[in-house]
Amino acid sequence: MKKLMLVLAIAVFGAYAFRTSDEGSISGKVTPADGANNAWAIMGTDTLKATVNDGTFSLQQAKAGTYTVIVSAKSPYQDVTIANVRVEDGKATDLGEIKLSEK
Repeated sequence: MKKLMLVLAIAVFGAYAFRTSDEGSISGKVTPADGANNAWAIMGTDTLKATVNDGTFSLQQAKAGTYTVIVSAKSPYQDVTIANVRVEDGKATDLGEIKLSEK
């Protein structure tokens, strides 16, 4: 009986330890649409990058946590930094419209 309990405990722990989490995403719309090149999301040592196409971006495979998002603007616009962007497992985080300002 003790061996059976030990085997079950190891199986349950193993299944939990190797489970995959559902990753989230971060998206947004930049205006003007041609004003930015890339969007970045940074959390600790994790960095995600997406190209801004037609004013939209989507940062995929984001682990759950709190990110800083940076939109790299083209001249004459200024980069935009958005702090404390929260991502939850399996959920999409939409930043909505991000308006660029001129330098």
